[in-house]
Order: sequence, then structure tokens, then C-alpha cells
Amino acid sequence: MVGVPESHSGWTFITSHARVLAAIADNPNARIRDIAAYCRLTERAVSRIISDLEQDGYLSHTRDGRTNNYRIEPDKVLRHPAEAGLPVASLLSLLVQDESDRVRKPVAP
Repeated sequence: MVGVPESHSGWTFITSHARVLAAIADNPNARIRDIAAYCRLTERAVSRIISDLEQDGYLSHTRDGRTNNYRIEPDKVLRHPAEAGLPVASLLSLLVQDESDRVRKPVAP
């Protein structure tokens, strides 16, 4: 992860789940430790969020040695009724700075 954001107090517009998803979109091979530092969360919180996202089908991972390779399901729709029909890709297009540099690659079984 390139830059770690400065600490912040008070409320924010973006949920921790969205932050973690965006961090993974930026680097699908990121370690939980790096995601936690970038999102200003604990490693335990990031693990729980990743588990939530995987359980609901927004994210999957494969192991490559000691590395997790995450794959986001860009066509999965957001959960809240106010965003009914909007795919995850729409959210990530707002949150991920270098989306054009990412190439959707199929994950080998």
C-alpha cells in the first residue's frame, strides 16, 4: 500500500467495509497488516470485514504460497435498498484512484 492516510476523528462518509474493499481493489495481494494500516483499523477488524465480504459473495480469495490473492465480484449489487441495483464496480470507481490500471483477471482454480 503506497501512502497511509493521516489519522482522523469524528464521523466519515465511507464505511470500514468500503475502505477495506477499496484497499483490496488497489492491491489484490495486500496483506491484512497492510490493509489494516492503510484503513486505520485493527488486523482483527480487517479479518472480520474480509470474512463478511466473502460470506456475502463480494470477495473471494485463493492462496498462493503464503499470499492471499483476492478477487472482487464487480457485478455484485450493493446491499442497502437505497443503492438497489448499483454494482460494487460503481462504488469502487469512486474510491479507487487508479482503476484504469487494474485489469480484471480470472482467478485460476
